[in-house]
Amino acid sequence: MVPKIRRGSRTHGLLVYLYGPGKRDEHTDPHLVGSWDDFAPDPGRDTSPDPDPKVTLARLAAALDLRVKQAGTKAEHVWHCSVRTDPGDRTLTDEEWNTVARRLVHAVNLAPGGDPDGCRWVAVRHAEDHIHILATMVRGDLRRPRMNYDFKKAQAECRRIEQEMGLRKLKPGDGTGAKTPTSAERFKAERIGRLETPRETLREAVRQAVAGAASEAEFITRLREAGLRVKLRHAPSGDVLGYTVALPGDRNRDRKPVWFAGSTLAPDLSYPKIQRRLAHGTADAVIAPEADSGRSDWSPPARGRRTATGIAERAATLLDSDDDDAAAQLVGVGELLDSVAQTSPAATRAELGAAARSFERATRSHVRAERADTRAIRSAARGIIQAGGALGRGEDGGTTAMLVSTLVLVALAAARWHSARGHAQQAEASRQTAEHLRAAYRQAATAPMQALRDQGSALPEAERRTYETTIRAALPDSGSRADAETNTDALAATLAQAEQAGHAPKTLLQEAIEMRELKTAEDVNDVLVWRLRRLAQLPAHPGEAARSPQAGTGRTKPAPNRTGTRTAPPTATRPAAPDPRNRPPRR
Repeated sequence: MVPKIRRGSRTHGLLVYLYGPGKRDEHTDPHLVGSWDDFAPDPGRDTSPDPDPKVTLARLAAALDLRVKQAGTKAEHVWHCSVRTDPGDRTLTDEEWNTVARRLVHAVNLAPGGDPDGCRWVAVRHAEDHIHILATMVRGDLRRPRMNYDFKKAQAECRRIEQEMGLRKLKPGDGTGAKTPTSAERFKAERIGRLETPRETLREAVRQAVAGAASEAEFITRLREAGLRVKLRHAPSGDVLGYTVALPGDRNRDRKPVWFAGSTLAPDLSYPKIQRRLAHGTADAVIAPEADSGRSDWSPPARGRRTATGIAERAATLLDSDDDDAAAQLVGVGELLDSVAQTSPAATRAELGAAARSFERATRSHVRAERADTRAIRSAARGIIQAGGALGRGEDGGTTAMLVSTLVLVALAAARWHSARGHAQQAEASRQTAEHLRAAYRQAATAPMQALRDQGSALPEAERRTYETTIRAALPDSGSRADAETNTDALAATLAQAEQAGHAPKTLLQEAIEMRELKTAEDVNDVLVWRLRRLAQLPAHPGEAARSPQAGTGRTKPAPNRTGTRTAPPTATRPAAPDPRNRPPRR
């Protein structure tokens, strides 16, 4: 049950709208379901001998405004609250809606129960799923009611009503959510054929522009490169104090651009907060992906994703530590998701974009990090953006699956972190993010995982049984055990390749298992495959080794194994450089 509160000064005008047909004839059977004394005239169902709806409506407006005129107030005096049930809820009766209205005007101190001087109000129903409460904010003693925190009080009362009436229980908020589009904005978007409102489009574009930005100047440049109109507000000294953005072509009735300040898009997108984020987590020294991957023959997008995978693992560990300073990691993870969504292959772009939009809610809470260092994770986001778009096949596609598999566990760690602090909306947003990431993972991992399974099934029978024994011994817990019904071919193939590269399979597998928990993994084998391939510096797409330009001409420098000795690794390839024409444009 969602209450939306507005204030105004036109009682008669609002009644005309409530009893009218609506903007698209969506109002059906407008009528009162409750009023301050249960005797208010009802323009929708007037039973007098010769009813005239306009006359009845004027009588109702005059009755509501009686105390306003007596007090001679000129300030905004209309309190308007629409209350809507969830689409999956049952249809409430008029009597139940009357109860809802009375409880809300009591909760916000407009008309406390038993107070004869309470404000006058009516509740109008013109659809099955919602009512509108209109109240005039002057009491019988001609004083204004004390209505501090009316929105929070209305929200809290709606949560209690949901519980008592058996309706869907929404997550309580904490005031850190972004402002939702107004009805006027939604109607305008529908009228011109837009899938979302300009406010939502701009919020995502600004969020993507700040992801991994190294400076305020770069942030502003990215906004303009994304095609947005940008205005800066300067101090007399010339320093930038704030910014506003507008979509090209989005104009108001006076044909002027519709501007949005960053703070009106989301609480964390105000210019001062962006300044603090850039100052505390400057990404000017980008971590070289080769330092993490150990390979220089992979494409820049593949190296960037490998680097980000290791850093994402560390972010998950920090979130699991239950430290308040992990709040800053959430902001960094949001930037990492935005950077991946901007540069992802077409097949995964929709789900990754949805994941980034969902996680945006999880990045904001009242918890403040005191000693947070986000330089590493912001550098990873910056490296992904600078590397450009991945092709979605070969090593690029494999490393995308590798990174997304890790981000699923990061999102679940974020859900646990928020749940431990009572952040219901943020925890739910984190869980939704994990679902979108799982869908993206299934799309990205299909080809590389199938290739690995084929390689595993092609191993000699004795060798495959040896690796299967190693796997089952390392995963004795029934909650994460690889049993006979689980296909371990991909994991066996990875262990075989790791051993050929000079690693001790048992030791390496145990290291991968101990990196962090596996209970929340949808497929333990898949998670371990990607951890092992990153730890052993194996190609994310197994077909890359077969296409190595070094094949038949010698071997690369042996990699150290986990026991201290060196053996020669299999040859690896440099995939063809991505065609710039296939890269999506930078946004």
